[in-house]
Amino acid sequence: MTPAEQSLKAAEYCRLAPVVPVIVVDDLAHAAPLARALVAGGLPVLEVTLRTPAALEAIRAMADVAGGVVGAGTLLTPADVKAAKAAGAMFGVSPGATDRLLDACAEHDLPLLPGAATASEIMALLERGYTVQKFFPAEQAGGASYLKSIGAPIPQVSFCPTGGISLKNARDYLVLSNILCVGGSWVCPRDKMAAGDWAGITALAREAAALRG
Repeated sequence: MTPAEQSLKAAEYCRLAPVVPVIVVDDLAHAAPLARALVAGGLPVLEVTLRTPAALEAIRAMADVAGGVVGAGTLLTPADVKAAKAAGAMFGVSPGATDRLLDACAEHDLPLLPGAATASEIMALLERGYTVQKFFPAEQAGGASYLKSIGAPIPQVSFCPTGGISLKNARDYLVLSNILCVGGSWVCPRDKMAAGDWAGITALAREAAALRG
């Protein structure tokens, strides 16, 4: 799968909802009900970060939830890419980009949202064919104003910014022409997950899904 093909698929997923939940799963038992709650609230695209021992099994469990599009976040190495694909991930997300990681995604046919934070990084990825990228860490790297500015000289690239984005500032990004969606963890807080408050998470998801309404 070429970078251009990966970006086409990534764009398709990013356009399904204005917010992609960035999920950290500590307890595997939470995976399926969490996915059902988020999908029910209108957020079908789910990024499960590879930050916990339960992450890969969580991807497997979520992949069986009807209506969900489950991906793996925090991809750092080719081994991460291979494991994520084997677990059923439909896309990947990385905080940055290396040649080895990009090559692995091409080899394993895994659509990638590669991370970039500077004009040079964005240009290097565009040179390889990635027209859809993750902007990370969004707030710390310049926020919505930076992305608005970068859109003038590099209009070919669209972004899914993540990092420091919440319900309070999500619209600042979503109104920009080069933003397809945003990523955020506020729709799946750990306290609600621990309490099994799936109805509460569905309510947060509905609120987030309405941001572009």
